Amino acid sequence: MASKAGDPVEIEVGPYVVRVTNPDRVYFPQTGATKRDLVNYYLSVGDGVVNALRERPCMLHRFPTGISGDKVHQKRIPAGAPPWIETVRVEFPRYGRHAYELCVTDLAQVIWAVQMSTVEFHPWNSRRADTEVPDEWRIDLDPMPDCDFATVQRVAHVVHELLDELGATGWPKTSGGRGMHVYVRIAPEHGFADVRRAALAFAREVERRAPDDVTTTWWRKDRDPAMLFVDYNQNARDHTIACAYSVRGVPDARVSAPVRWDEIDDVRPEDFTITSMPLRYAKLGDLHARIDEAVFDIAPLLEWADRDERDGAESPPAD
Repeated sequence: MASKAGDPVEIEVGPYVVRVTNPDRVYFPQTGATKRDLVNYYLSVGDGVVNALRERPCMLHRFPTGISGDKVHQKRIPAGAPPWIETVRVEFPRYGRHAYELCVTDLAQVIWAVQMSTVEFHPWNSRRADTEVPDEWRIDLDPMPDCDFATVQRVAHVVHELLDELGATGWPKTSGGRGMHVYVRIAPEHGFADVRRAALAFAREVERRAPDDVTTTWWRKDRDPAMLFVDYNQNARDHTIACAYSVRGVPDARVSAPVRWDEIDDVRPEDFTITSMPLRYAKLGDLHARIDEAVFDIAPLLEWADRDERDGAESPPAD
């Protein structure tokens, strides 16, 4: 007799075969979406999710019994992984430890992680060649509890305007929650501390331009609950956020979805799910496909940071 969660199935992904156990286990009770649905979703956006994860250390958010059960934040690849699973060693100096994290170079590695009950993929903003030198600056538009999505949209336009003035190309996406992210590819020439300083300087300039909507106040308890926090700290070492095309562990199976700047006023976070995204991807392809072609030098932002510090701006804690 077949298991209620279904007999294992074998999925061919390029030259590899991934054995998926319990394919009919329901991962999203609100929609009825199963592990098999999750696998099929990631297959449908394969080039895009691999592009977002390529050669980055990646923390896995696993839900072994579905999103209504416990979530496991997994950094270390478990023993017994297939030999074609690639990893990268990352250090955790604060704890005197290290881990070999998943380092995606191929779609089969993503599907293997889904077989291991991964729903969300959270990569570093640096790559395997030198994990201590970021090549991605992340602008996280993080709404406080009473901040609506219309505010997120307004601030996204301010971010776009400021990036244009700097000559930087921003690649926006929904967060899969209530906010938005904008990624900027940067030259891998600075450590995490400098990239975070640059991100803070940019956030402060956004705050100056939208003082009624934006805060950069460090302590959460001190922030107005109706404001949007530009979370520069997502650029700190070992901080990760869900990548483009990552599913989120929320009831309606939302996806962190790349969008065009001219769509910002019309999109809603709930528009993008594992059901709707495959059709969108088939029509538009990977909207972030050319991100590596637009590399920005953060030197002007570091000059802003120097200026702010000379002017007495308070430096937030290091982490």
